[in-house]
Amino acid sequence: MGYDIIVSGQLCADLLPDTAHLPLSALSSPGKIFEVGKLEMATGGGVANTGLALNRLGVTVGLMATVGDDMLGRVIIDFLKDEGAHLADLVKVRPNEDSSYSVILSPTNTDRIILHCPGTNEQFTDADIDFELVSQAKIFHLGYPPLLPRLFANEGDMLVAIYQRVYDMSVVTSLDMALSDLASAGGQVDWRPIIQHTLPYVDVFIPSLEEIAFMLRRADYDRWQGRPIEHVTISYLRKLANDLLAMGVAIAGIKLGEYGLFLRCSEELGRFDRLQRLGLNCREWCGFEGVHPTFDVKLVGSVGAGDSAYGAFLAGLLRGLPPEDVVRMACAVGASNVEAHDATSGIRSWDDTLARINAGWETSPKQLPE
Repeated sequence: MGYDIIVSGQLCADLLPDTAHLPLSALSSPGKIFEVGKLEMATGGGVANTGLALNRLGVTVGLMATVGDDMLGRVIIDFLKDEGAHLADLVKVRPNEDSSYSVILSPTNTDRIILHCPGTNEQFTDADIDFELVSQAKIFHLGYPPLLPRLFANEGDMLVAIYQRVYDMSVVTSLDMALSDLASAGGQVDWRPIIQHTLPYVDVFIPSLEEIAFMLRRADYDRWQGRPIEHVTISYLRKLANDLLAMGVAIAGIKLGEYGLFLRCSEELGRFDRLQRLGLNCREWCGFEGVHPTFDVKLVGSVGAGDSAYGAFLAGLLRGLPPEDVVRMACAVGASNVEAHDATSGIRSWDDTLARINAGWETSPKQLPE
């Protein structure tokens, strides 16, 4: 079958025990037993979170990733097939290897805490991408290179090669990031040269504030002690986005969690020539800047919110919408995501989400200072 979007990269199983009533202090109390609620299992990682969001939004999406031939690998395949019979078609099963998984804890009034096992993602390479199929797609999106060590080795030579190859096919390219364990290889590497070498071949780049501050503003990230949103301004975001645009992207976004999404686009109209195949009015996008707040919801779990918002953004590009509408839908789908414990079950169809917006869905009053 033909695919509108190929999503590749990191894939895992998410194990989500219900810890909503558990205080954060319980996680640092050795020798004690704390009762938790039921365990939910779902797919996770950049491939599943973004890919399944796209599927729910009506996009024909192919998922290129790897799992092991263990029980978790079979669970991941079954979950994907439950969402759509074709969604596991491009997932490779590696014999005699362990699948990746994450244990996701969400204590009371606390952002999620993730315990992660890399599994087969440690061996993910360009050989796991079917470039012939990619060449027939409209968009290629890769998620979580910081969790794919073969891609960022040697200053990201393989990551750069992947994007240069796809870019030369005239396929629109998109890249998403993740924040690694600081003690892991992905947390120790210098990401600035990797990003500088890759972004000339990337059309759309929308990392989270935490991710891009860690990679390009490490001194600020360390000083802010893991809460950059409490310190940044719109002016700071603009300068950060300008750095990304100068490195080569056409569309630079920064995911802001509870504050929504900041977007800034290149002022060079020629940089949008490649995106014309999506039916965009490139003059509407050229030089656009805006920030859209998130929508008011009751927070149940935050896992995958940024990934699903990114999926909605790509779905909006496929529909040829203006930037205001694309950003609004991204924030709406990200908000729907947090109404469920897992990364996808809270996501509604495109039409249902749009109807919710048009019915007067209120946005959050939280705004960043200028």
